[in-house]
Amino acid sequence: MDTDQHSPSGAAPVRARLNESAGSAPEEAPPPGVPPAGDDPLNLESISLPTPSSAAPHRPATPDDLRVPWGWIDVLMFVVLGVVAGAIITWGLGWIAVRFFGLRASEVFGENMTTPKSIVALASQAVWDIGAMLFLYLLLVTKSSAPFWPSIGWREVRPGMRPIRDSALQFLAGGALLALVVTFVGGFLSTKETLPIEEMLKARVSILLFGIMGVALAPFVEETIFRGFLYPVIARSLGVAAGIGITGTLFGLLHAVQLWGGWGQIALLIMVGIVLTSVRARTGTAAASFFVHLGYNGLQLAGYLVYMIGRGHH
Repeated sequence: MDTDQHSPSGAAPVRARLNESAGSAPEEAPPPGVPPAGDDPLNLESISLPTPSSAAPHRPATPDDLRVPWGWIDVLMFVVLGVVAGAIITWGLGWIAVRFFGLRASEVFGENMTTPKSIVALASQAVWDIGAMLFLYLLLVTKSSAPFWPSIGWREVRPGMRPIRDSALQFLAGGALLALVVTFVGGFLSTKETLPIEEMLKARVSILLFGIMGVALAPFVEETIFRGFLYPVIARSLGVAAGIGITGTLFGLLHAVQLWGGWGQIALLIMVGIVLTSVRARTGTAAASFFVHLGYNGLQLAGYLVYMIGRGHH
């Protein structure tokens, strides 16, 4: 019986024999882990995605105490306006002293330090401090709706540390101890016979004004400006270590005019500034450095008064 070559049942054995006779090799199984070509034509499964270990290193988040709404432009504006305002305030109060209190212009604007000139200088500093605080308040009001004092650095200490109200005496004692160390080391440093600050504080009224400002005003204003306003910008941009070093150095140099000629004393004051900024960086609040500053100024002032009394300045 002849086979029907056109029927499907008859053609299949013939095609099979033709394939075998052509010598076509059977398809090899793909290696383990590689899908068949027909199942994944784009070969997507073979693309290796980066694992978490090969991803870019995680950048630590900025600490809360360095997240401030102001930056370098605001700092520059503060410095420029501060210098201009300082000159205007000093000249204005000097003119008032001459115009309304009958003082001679040479007593107020002369090169030599006189009692009227020292009073004008101290009063000008007090007015400048108040104006600086007002400027910072207005600056923050325009940039953020957050409360002013926590934003400018007066916040609670970092989590896990004793609350500031429980450790305030400890910080005060630390500031007093710092004053003792500075006084002891300063005794071994040579200096000119009379520093500008000693010329300024010859009169009793000058000493009184300086004492009030040194204890009641200066620690509060300086900690707000240096550790509250300036330090976060530097530390956020250049790192905490640079923030501590630069802020502390600027703090010491700000007082260089009062200690001009006493280079060792200026260096010690830079060290004090670095210590104060370190306290601020460690605790996360300007309140801690304020209490250290207050203890330092308080003991320094008490020692200076004893020294002046011993020299016969009653």
